[in-house]
Amino acid sequence: MSVAAPERIVSLLPSATEIVFALGLGDRLCGRSFECDHPAAARRVPVVSGSGLEPTGSDSGSIDRAVSGAVAAGRSIYTLDSDRIRAIAPDLILAQDLCEVCAVPSGAVEQALATIGCRSEVLSLDPWSLDEVIACLELVGAATGTEARAAALAAGLRARLEGVRRRVAGLTRPRVFLLEWADPPFNAGHWMPDMIEAAGGLPVLASPRGRSHRLDWSEIAAERIEVTVFAPCGFDLAGAVAQARSFIDRPEAQALGRIYAVDANASFSRPGPRVMDGVELLAEILHSGAGGDPAGAVLLRSPG
Repeated sequence: MSVAAPERIVSLLPSATEIVFALGLGDRLCGRSFECDHPAAARRVPVVSGSGLEPTGSDSGSIDRAVSGAVAAGRSIYTLDSDRIRAIAPDLILAQDLCEVCAVPSGAVEQALATIGCRSEVLSLDPWSLDEVIACLELVGAATGTEARAAALAAGLRARLEGVRRRVAGLTRPRVFLLEWADPPFNAGHWMPDMIEAAGGLPVLASPRGRSHRLDWSEIAAERIEVTVFAPCGFDLAGAVAQARSFIDRPEAQALGRIYAVDANASFSRPGPRVMDGVELLAEILHSGAGGDPAGAVLLRSPG
């Protein structure tokens, strides 16, 4: 039995906002987080979730210290505009419980709704694998009465994924390190090791469905790495290039092989439809040779 499309949707994470628009429900999105910036039409939607951080700078070290300090003190990293949410009276709120650093956890949303006396369905999107990222489309489709469109979009993404796997089948698989944060260094977890494998690489210092975690530069340097992809969570391509200054001249960077910066927001760290763009970009980085910058990436350093 099909579910009626909700009249008023609030999205508290960028990937969910992208899914809402992909399903043709952008006109029903009445609230968003301050990070929801794609597609462009999303920027016109009122913001109901902001940042509770006050970093002393825009470099990755300053941001990490602000996040770590807030978590240690038990403070929320995000704020909710309860008055605006009450005024919207949403039928459906899209949230997550995967990472308290990435967006407001759904438990905090439900607590806020109880406090303001607002009854809304809260759907938590928590993909751990690449297959589950695609399945999130179908979850939102089931909750919004758009099952047919969601199924078609999911099928298209799976077809693209299979196409990449066929193109790289039988090719040499380079050892790939996906660096999600630079100061301190964090590996990339969750669905991103799946992306590397689908693109024809062998993930280093990461395991499928595992959380990202802090590393030491010494253990990174001890690995045999042929390609490093720098995808700092929360940054676009220009931001990744700028953040790379914090590690590119470290002695350990000599062990990182070819180093590329990519747009994490567009194609890696947000588990929405554009993750498939990231898989295709990875395949191009890994298997099109060492010369030049593939569209969507910047070659920061090449060995030799």
